Amino acid sequence: MARVTVEDCIDKVSNRFELVLLAGHRARMISSGAQITIDRDNDKNPVVALREIADETISPEDLKEELVHSLQKYVEVDEPEPEAIPLIGAAGESVDADDTEVVLERMTEEELLKGLEGLAPPEERPEPVETDDEE
Repeated sequence: MARVTVEDCIDKVSNRFELVLLAGHRARMISSGAQITIDRDNDKNPVVALREIADETISPEDLKEELVHSLQKYVEVDEPEPEAIPLIGAAGESVDADDTEVVLERMTEEELLKGLEGLAPPEERPEPVETDDEE
């Protein structure tokens, strides 16, 4: 019985770190009950995973996709965007998106001052005390 080594797998997965990640993921899959694609020969799960990668009975690209999917906590679903979003008019009524007329309300200076008077005054901060350090 020949033992598999990293050198047997390195031509299938060129990055050793990625190889370790993929083999570890596959070994965990085997531990959780996934079907193996080669004879076990009394080998432990990590060795079986490496032998599967070396013999190309399982695709490294598929393993990589499964690994990424298993590590994702939030999967974004692409939903189609609505074709037309209704705009809100000045009086709260909806306006068609094709309507290009825009009406702006003008505020006089007196109305602005009355509105500002109703606001709470800002907290007053003590002014910094100047000291003479040159003495």
